Amino acid sequence: HAFSKQQSLPKTPTMVVIGAERTLQIHRLPQSKYIDALRWLPPLSAFDRFVVLAVFDSDSDASSVEIHALNRSNPPNLTPQSSWSSPSRISSLRVSHTLHKPLVAASTFAGSLHVLLTDPIDASLELEATVPEKSLHAGPISCIDLQESGSECVSVGEDGRVNLVSIGDSRLNYRRVFDSKGLVSYTAAKWASPMEFATGGLGFSLQWWDQRKPGGPASQFKGNWARGTTSGIVHSIDIHPSRKHTCLAGGSSGTVFAWDLRWQQQPIILSGVSTGGATAHSPSESEVWEVQYDSYTHSSNIGNISSSRILPVMICSEDGILAVVEQGEEPIELLAEPCAINSFDIDRRNPSDVICSLEWESIAILTRP
Repeated sequence: HAFSKQQSLPKTPTMVVIGAERTLQIHRLPQSKYIDALRWLPPLSAFDRFVVLAVFDSDSDASSVEIHALNRSNPPNLTPQSSWSSPSRISSLRVSHTLHKPLVAASTFAGSLHVLLTDPIDASLELEATVPEKSLHAGPISCIDLQESGSECVSVGEDGRVNLVSIGDSRLNYRRVFDSKGLVSYTAAKWASPMEFATGGLGFSLQWWDQRKPGGPASQFKGNWARGTTSGIVHSIDIHPSRKHTCLAGGSSGTVFAWDLRWQQQPIILSGVSTGGATAHSPSESEVWEVQYDSYTHSSNIGNISSSRILPVMICSEDGILAVVEQGEEPIELLAEPCAINSFDIDRRNPSDVICSLEWESIAILTRP
């Protein structure tokens, strides 16, 4: 990501018409710091909405994790509730979806991992435990993912290491699952079940790991289908709980694809790279930084949703696109910004609500009709 400070966008709502008389509400909230990542926090009560931010202040070179309360006034605003100072810039941010004291996990470019406890009463942050730098990875941690329960965290790095960190009472135990000695670089990770997770890396490669089958990936997918673009990198992975066998990935050159474990060498292209001349509708031509299944967008083919059809997917990209892509359909563009959209999150309990971080130091809040 480029780190240029630009004029913040005005704090004004924008209406985008999708279909007849249905409007999408967009509010941009300028921030004083760069937002590296953001996540909805599970609601601590029926009335509260909180957002967790990984922020970087380029003036002081300081990084932190912050909780902000979202006030649903018109226009909405974010109010800081608590902050925790990170020793290094944050590379990956995840939240567990346990209702009682959700955990926030943050990894850093220095290689440390920090687990924070949120307090449901005052939305405060408290450091629960840390794995110091150089313990898990030789360099930066590329990506982490927390299990739903918050009991285990996977970490991957470009150094080729895959680690599992068990989160107990005020302590973290970790073990190395695999070390490719740098032969394979890992840039993304996602849990599929308490025993299985997926990783992604260079060459649009994906790996499937099963803790019951130690020693290396249980299966792997090499991106040799992307002829001429095999230097592509997987930046983000998502796995739908009802379709554990399908691994969704987003990465370089606007590429979004799914890998079905049952048809292992044939990817399903949702956006980007051409395979033998056939190109999927592509809303972006640059890096796709994040992908998430979008439970709010009803498939246009809902009556024919077989277990082999890929559900609608939301993506954000370096060229400023936030869009929903669906197999064989034209993409639905939600935002087209003059700067990168680094990260976004769909609210699980209100999937009509989406937050995203814009590179020019602002946060956009979208409410879909």
